Amino acid sequence: MIRYTKKTLLAAATALACIAPAAAQADYPNQAITFIVPYAAGGSSDTRSRQLAQHMAETLGVPIVVENRPGASGNIGTAQIARAKPDGYTIGLGNFAPMSVNKALYGDSLPFDPTKDIQPIALIERGAMVLAVNSSSPYASAEDLVKDAKADPNKLNYGSTGAGGASHLITELFKQRAGFEATHIPYRGGAPAVNDLLGGNIDMYLELASLFIPHLNADQPRIRALAISAESRVAALPDLPTFKELGIDLVGSNWFGVVAPAGIPEDVLAKLNAAVNQALSNEDYRKVVESQGAEVAGGSAEEFREFIASESALWGELIRSQNITVQ
Repeated sequence: MIRYTKKTLLAAATALACIAPAAAQADYPNQAITFIVPYAAGGSSDTRSRQLAQHMAETLGVPIVVENRPGASGNIGTAQIARAKPDGYTIGLGNFAPMSVNKALYGDSLPFDPTKDIQPIALIERGAMVLAVNSSSPYASAEDLVKDAKADPNKLNYGSTGAGGASHLITELFKQRAGFEATHIPYRGGAPAVNDLLGGNIDMYLELASLFIPHLNADQPRIRALAISAESRVAALPDLPTFKELGIDLVGSNWFGVVAPAGIPEDVLAKLNAAVNQALSNEDYRKVVESQGAEVAGGSAEEFREFIASESALWGELIRSQNITVQ
């Protein structure tokens, strides 16, 4: 007769507990995946997330349900990603502000730590920023604008989508690198800022090319593009010089990536990374992104982690040196 001690039974139970998750991971994914977007429906972040999720779902063979969780500069939705069970069935959009800026702005009040609570999966896109003025503006070039701003430090203002956003911080970096001053006028989103630029109510606005391209391609454009913050010229705006071409050391982008809660299994991470990169290789997807003046990214999870670290260092230093706050 075989006798089982409590110690033997406990060891057997522990072994089974270890085997079960391994089997479940091997079958991953076997149910729908939730994709959290920390911004409102209808915006560029939401649109790109839905396009990506559709292609990823085809690769993974399960539905991917996009859920919008907007608020607090992306912090609410990103915190929900961070708190989710790390099993690969909750992923989401990780981008510029929540992942590389908000820690420096909000400090200990931030409801998650982007370096400890979030697992990067892959960088999907970098969108360079275009410096634009009203078509009736006297500035025909970025050099003209900077020269005038230096001559009269209180003369110019600029719009942004709010404190800590890409349009705000990249303009602040532009000011720092070019050596001029301008007054910050924050808006509740890109659309109202563009409208005020069209109406001549603000002097300049640095924003994603996608918001300006429809206006620049109009029969009678009401805005004028002066420069773009890309490493090299973009196909959608081939005649627009980069800031670097003009002698201004400015490269910056509003970027998007896919992230998950920290602690997801390595094999699940590998499958998600492969699905993202497969989606980014789709020719139709790439054409959409590039037609909007952005650059398709991709790569490994570790490369994305290193990119976030470099961005966090850059913007954290700018925030501290310029004493930028969310007030």
